[in-house]
Amino acid sequence: MTEWAMKPKRYVPDLRRLGALCEGNYLRLRRLRQLEAGGEPVSEFELHRENLYLGRVRIQVLQTARFTETLLLEQIHNAGKWLNNPQLTVRVYHDAGMAEVVSCYRDRQIAPVNDYPNRFMHHPDEKVQVNGFLADWLDFCLHFGHLPIELSQWSTGSEMG
Repeated sequence: MTEWAMKPKRYVPDLRRLGALCEGNYLRLRRLRQLEAGGEPVSEFELHRENLYLGRVRIQVLQTARFTETLLLEQIHNAGKWLNNPQLTVRVYHDAGMAEVVSCYRDRQIAPVNDYPNRFMHHPDEKVQVNGFLADWLDFCLHFGHLPIELSQWSTGSEMG
């Protein structure tokens, strides 16, 4: 059998990379949630770059357990700048200090490895890619996030970063 006709290698997930992303996402989420008022189940903040309004992000607690939380993170308004507002369900493991995306847009759970090609055309490393997106989005939120004006009077400052 020639080299080009051989069956392609099966994707093996890079657990170190995924673990590092999940640990970093836990720290980013923790920083972002420090300004929540009184542990409310829903919190919101606005995204601004100078005088340009970029949207509003909501963090909603869907479920809590002794060592875990399940959160829904979604951009709920962005004045039409994005085709799809991000909407991620994230499981937070407080005992392990990790946060991982478990689903996008309330779809089924993301498999650690996908055969390729597949019905939904998910990449073999979809889980790593989605957690990488969460890292980038949380960094963006930390950089451009502000409490809404109606809540900023109760905090020590209006900027999240």
